[in-house]
Amino acid sequence: MAEHSFADLRKEYMARGLSENDLDADPIRQLRAWLDEALAANLTEPNAMALATVGADGRPSARMVLLKGVSAEGVVFYTNYESRKGHELAAYPWAALVLYWAELERQIRIEGRVERVSAEMSDAYFHSRPKGSQLGAIVSQQSQVIPGRGVLEDRLRELAAQYADSEAPRPEYWGGFHVTPDTIEFWQGRPNRLHDRLRYRLQPDGSWLIERLSP
Repeated sequence: MAEHSFADLRKEYMARGLSENDLDADPIRQLRAWLDEALAANLTEPNAMALATVGADGRPSARMVLLKGVSAEGVVFYTNYESRKGHELAAYPWAALVLYWAELERQIRIEGRVERVSAEMSDAYFHSRPKGSQLGAIVSQQSQVIPGRGVLEDRLRELAAQYADSEAPRPEYWGGFHVTPDTIEFWQGRPNRLHDRLRYRLQPDGSWLIERLSP
């Protein structure tokens, strides 16, 4: 097998720049604008984002989740509350998120406080999902050790038969989290690694301060 040198990989960023004049005064409106452009570009899962949390031992962990809502106050994703990330967010309700779109040479970093959404909101989203996804959420004891895949498939068949003619209830251990940002950074790739980084920081009076960061 041929060896590959990651140190030799290079990509030149040639997209247009990002100036302070380009930005909306409100970071959520700016986030929506970039999301709209990512959707218009027909990217694969433009709502995929990395979620970082921290455990009681101070060790961080990261995984991919899907952005499923944007409100004037922040963003929403859904998961199993009994998963590793669910337990970590319950104990330490702060998170960092990253959306990255290589085709657009863009990245968005979001940091803020996390809380569960209402049961009604989780119910509404749960029942909007395909039936198979609903049953999969019931089956999975996310992050728990299991003896084999057969355990999941057997349970899924049982539930499919049980709820063949009825609506599956949302399990209490599955629902949404809302991230209320205090920092949002927009990154645009530029030539010679002199990328544009513009950061919004929430101020005590509720306004947002926009700062340019060195790349």
